[in-house]
Amino acid sequence: MTEQLRNEMVRRRQEGASLRQIARELGVSRRTVGRVLARVESARSGRTPTSNLPKPERRGSLLDAHEDFLRRLLERYPQMRVRRVLEELRGRGFTGGYTIVRLRVRQLRPQPGKEPVVRFETPMGQQAQMDYSTYDLDFSEEGRRRVYLFSYLLSYSRRAYLRFVEAQDFATTIREHVRAFEYLQGVASVCLYDNMKVVVLRHDEEGPLYNPRFLAFATHYGFRPLACLPRRAQTKGKQERFFWYVESSLLNGRTFRTLDHLNDLTRWWLTQVADVRLQRETKERPLDRYARERPHLLALPAQPYDTALVVYRVVNVEGFVAYQQNFYSVPWRWLGQALPLRVSEDELVIYTPQLEVLARHRLFPRAATNQRSEDKAHRPREDSAQHLTLLRARFAELGEVAVRFLDRLVDQRCGKAQARKVLTFLATYTRRDLLAALDRAVRFGAYSCGAVERILAAQAKPKSVLEALAEEAAQETRRHRPDLFDQPVPPRCLSEYRPLLEKADHAAPNATNAAPDEPPPSAPAGE
Repeated sequence: MTEQLRNEMVRRRQEGASLRQIARELGVSRRTVGRVLARVESARSGRTPTSNLPKPERRGSLLDAHEDFLRRLLERYPQMRVRRVLEELRGRGFTGGYTIVRLRVRQLRPQPGKEPVVRFETPMGQQAQMDYSTYDLDFSEEGRRRVYLFSYLLSYSRRAYLRFVEAQDFATTIREHVRAFEYLQGVASVCLYDNMKVVVLRHDEEGPLYNPRFLAFATHYGFRPLACLPRRAQTKGKQERFFWYVESSLLNGRTFRTLDHLNDLTRWWLTQVADVRLQRETKERPLDRYARERPHLLALPAQPYDTALVVYRVVNVEGFVAYQQNFYSVPWRWLGQALPLRVSEDELVIYTPQLEVLARHRLFPRAATNQRSEDKAHRPREDSAQHLTLLRARFAELGEVAVRFLDRLVDQRCGKAQARKVLTFLATYTRRDLLAALDRAVRFGAYSCGAVERILAAQAKPKSVLEALAEEAAQETRRHRPDLFDQPVPPRCLSEYRPLLEKADHAAPNATNAAPDEPPPSAPAGE
C-alpha cells in the first residue's frame, strides 16, 4: 500500500465519508480502511492502535472440554508424542481427529527457553582460542580447491594469527601453533579447542581424554589445552565472530591466484586492517590492547618444538619409499629394509637404522599423487661388477644358504633383478622364514624369485610391525656384536649347582652359632 492511498483514506474520512463508501470508491476492503485509520489515529494520539472492527469470535472445539487435562499432561510429559496424547484423549471420550490434537498440542506444549549466552572478558594473557574454518575457493591458477583457515586468537586483545593450509592433520596443526606463538611473541596460559581429534581423542564420563602427543607439545610451551563441551560453539564466541569478520572483509570481493598468494594477502590484511580496526566490544584497536597484553604472555622456550613427523617406510623392489601416494628414491642396496623418514613442511629425509642420512628429497605438494623424486646416484648400473658385489654382501648377511641361492640365481635371466626382489621379501616375512624358503628352493633346485615367493605364501605368515622392528634391532646387534650370536652361552644343568648349595648348607651353622668359650661381642661406644 502506498502513502498516497493512505493519505486519500484519511482525507475522505475527515470529509465525513463512511468506511463502506471509502472502501468502495478506492477498491479496498473495509477491514483495510479501518486498520489504516486506526493506526493513523494511534500515531497522532500516542495510544495503542485499536481497530473499530469487531474481532471474530473463536469457534468452539471438541478439545475445549479436555484443555485442562491436556495442559496438565504436557506439563508432566513435555516430550509426549501427539499419537500418545490422542490415545489418552480417546480414553476420556474424545471423538475428534489427529490434526486438531496436533494443532492444540503445538499451542500448549511448553517451549524450552534458550539459555542466555553471557559474554565475558578474560584477563591479559590468560586465554586464547584456536579453530579451523573450511572454505572452497576458486584460484585463478590452481582452480577450485578446498583450504582450511587456521586461526589462533588472543581473547583479551583480539589480535590473531591466520594462515590458510591444505590439511588439518597433527603435523600441520602443531606447525601452525609454533608459527602463531612466534608471530605473537608469546603463549596464552589456556587455549580453548573444540573436539578435533588432534587435541581430544574422545569424551567419557570423566571428561575429555586429550591426545598425549598434543599434551607433550603443550607441556613444551607451558600452556593448558581446554576442550569445549560438544555442540556448544558459543564457548569460543570470539573465534566464531572473527571467522565471520574474515569472510566479510578478507575473502569478500577478492580473487586469488594461488594458495601462496592468498596467504601473502592474509598477512597484509592482518597488519593493515584487522589489527588497526576499532573493535566493537572493546572500543579499542587490537594492536593497542596487544601492547598491554604482551608482557603477560608466557615466554617462548629457547628451543622451539620439533614439528617434523617421523615415520617408518619399507624400501620397495624399485628402490623407493612411499609417502602420501608419492615415491622417493633410496640407494638400492637398502631394498626391503624398514627405514625411518623425517618429514618436515617441505623436505623428506631418509635415514639408515643408525640414523645416518641416506637421502634428502623436496616434499611433493599434498595435492600431487604418483610423483617420483629420483636421484640418479641411487640407481645401480645393471652390468656393473659393483652391483653383483653388493648383492653378494647383502645375501652373505642372511647366511650360507642365501649365498648358494644367489650363485645359481644370477645365472638365470634377469637374475640380478630377481635377487633384488628376493631381498624385498624381508619387508613382509621374517628373516627365519626367508632363510627356510631359500633352503627349500636350493634343495629342490628352484632358483627363481617366483619359487621363493610361492614357498613363502604357502609356509610363512607375514610379520607384524613389532616383529619387523625387533628384527631390525637384532640385525644391528648382530652386525656390531657378532660374538653374542656366534658363541651363545648354553644353559647349565641343575646338577652343576648342587655343590654350591651343599657348601652353603655347611657354612650356615658355623656362621650363626658362636663357640661357648668365645666372649660375646662388645657393645659399641656410647650404648
